[in-house]
Amino acid sequence: MVLLDEEEFTERRRKLVDRLVKGGVLRSENCIRAMNTVKRHLFVWEGNEEYAYNDHPLPLGDTGQTISAPHMCAYMLEALDLKIGEVILEIGTGSGYHAALLAELIAPGNIGREKWGKVTTIEYVKDLHTFAERNLGRAGYLDRVKCLAGDGTLGVPPLEKEELYDKILVTAGAPEPPQPLLKQLKKGGMMIIPVGGRFFQQLEQVVKLDDDRYRSSTLMGCLFVPLLGQYGWRE
Repeated sequence: MVLLDEEEFTERRRKLVDRLVKGGVLRSENCIRAMNTVKRHLFVWEGNEEYAYNDHPLPLGDTGQTISAPHMCAYMLEALDLKIGEVILEIGTGSGYHAALLAELIAPGNIGREKWGKVTTIEYVKDLHTFAERNLGRAGYLDRVKCLAGDGTLGVPPLEKEELYDKILVTAGAPEPPQPLLKQLKKGGMMIIPVGGRFFQQLEQVVKLDDDRYRSSTLMGCLFVPLLGQYGWRE
């Protein structure tokens, strides 16, 4: 294992972002800033820190889950078109990296807290929920991100404050968009979700036009781990 200092991590992060910009994946200044700010090496499994700024997925221990490749995170961030102050739901916390990126976009640290939005994220795998919450804490995002453990396909549990979301990001592949999540989306709100089989999906952008009307468009082919839960895949 190669031990790197903070300066080297910063330089590797800058080079990764530069490559994503030159490749046309990262386009907006806000997304570029977020990916330059969030320290991905704080969100990978112990021992994988030296690979944190390579553009590929990394396994999260023996959980069967992964942290997505940076280019895929960038695609989804750009597709969400996030605004400061928005209320976001993420399904599939993983290591917490994408939740930190979401927080940087809707609640950046350089503005007053009264303007902040908030992120709620739900993780199915209990060990990953604990791992992600720890990572978000040491990276300084728990004041903007609420971590829940449970079946994300059901949306936010009834015991939590009932709320509609401006944007919903699903970071695992589903057979179809879960109905409970569609119901928790605001009118005019957007969901980004991989839809398809267990081993290959299409990244879909779903816009809620009215209570029972949605417009869906396909953004690209993708490969995500299966979304587990009542409205997803069974284990």
